[in-house]
Amino acid sequence: MKKIITKPFDRDKIPPRQAWWAMPIAWGWSLLATRGTHLKIHKLNMKDVKPPYILLGTHHAFNDFCVTPLAIFPHRANYVSELEGFENYGEWAYRQIGCLGTRKFINDIALIRNIKKVLERGDIFVMYPEARYANVGTSSALPASVGKLVKLMGVPLVTLNMHGNYLQQPIWNLKMRKAVRLEAEMKLLFSPDELKNASTDEINKAIKEALSYDEYKWQLTNKLKIDAPFRAEGLHMPLYKCPACKKDGTMQSSGAALFCGNCGTSWLMNEYGQLEQTAGEAVQSVATAHIPDWYEWERQTVEDEIKAGTYKLDCIVHIESLPNAKNFINCGTGRLIHNQEGFYLTFKDYGKPEPETLFFASETLLSIHTEYAYRDKYGMCITLSTLDNTYFIFPKENEKIAAGLSAKHMQAPVESEIDYAADARFSFFNPTKIQFATEYLYKLKRNLL
Repeated sequence: MKKIITKPFDRDKIPPRQAWWAMPIAWGWSLLATRGTHLKIHKLNMKDVKPPYILLGTHHAFNDFCVTPLAIFPHRANYVSELEGFENYGEWAYRQIGCLGTRKFINDIALIRNIKKVLERGDIFVMYPEARYANVGTSSALPASVGKLVKLMGVPLVTLNMHGNYLQQPIWNLKMRKAVRLEAEMKLLFSPDELKNASTDEINKAIKEALSYDEYKWQLTNKLKIDAPFRAEGLHMPLYKCPACKKDGTMQSSGAALFCGNCGTSWLMNEYGQLEQTAGEAVQSVATAHIPDWYEWERQTVEDEIKAGTYKLDCIVHIESLPNAKNFINCGTGRLIHNQEGFYLTFKDYGKPEPETLFFASETLLSIHTEYAYRDKYGMCITLSTLDNTYFIFPKENEKIAAGLSAKHMQAPVESEIDYAADARFSFFNPTKIQFATEYLYKLKRNLL
């Protein structure tokens, strides 16, 4: 049995420069990964831009990490990364290719110090501020702290808006669509002098515009044909609510079809990424042809639930803890409650004699990290983080596959399982719905509406 390491990740450790020998490996790997995609990188106002600078990129899919090194060639960079990447590929290797470890949706002062160190060394700092892959090919909310960061650092700000990466490998179905071509626009957004004269609000507004995207609109505009027979499989996970019968969790998918298991209404995803209704009464109240419209309609229904006081998540969950870059730790069964005040996660953490409740206040969470099939096999989950731990939270219905995470990483089972089922409501668990609620409650609590 592999020894369980509980020591937290060293956030203060200064990241090394990207190793000289790792640079050609990264470029070669990136060229192989993008081969056949006819990748085009359009550079605007980049002629005289040299490191150090900050690069902010859109975050669509894993291939973002292949397009970016080619865009900044021949320069080295450091990349901010969540700790699960360190755990998956190994901390030493991840540091050699230039990664800085952090956790998502927390305030990490140590990360700011390390970013400053990267820039002082004369290198490029790369960050994907959305902090997760696109759910339906549209941009996510960006933290206001991004503008403060780039103004504080005072180096050129460059943006990289990528296209095609999501369409090639959407998070809800990681099978590769080989017909997709890739493009990217890299441009200087602010010079150091321009940053001095711009307000934080002006910087954030410019960043939001530069990193805005709608991949299904891009696909349709560019007549990009994707005829993969499995192109809609998994789409029911972000599009979880039926616009015909208004039921949560009844949507299913197969091949190129999306349909409701409750009322039978169905749609076909055509080769240009649009949905054509094929059965059931015509849905008039919701624009369903364009996938992001359906997604935003779902967001509105969650906001309506919160306004009406009817939104609440209360369910039994399986919890895996990631305190470092070494191993996950099986924390067994717990209970997750989400209401207007925030998240309450009750479980017996490793090394603790009794169950405790961790509280994550709504006003501290701009959003949450979501997964539809974690590592393409462990099912839906969300994560909640403290400075020294990240908790991967799976619905209890996925217990068998979630427990496989512990088995794979050879972690000992928890000392005892606790029965939380007596008074739990067994609410519908969908990462996207929970994300919508988290984002709205953040704005509500911070008076941003």
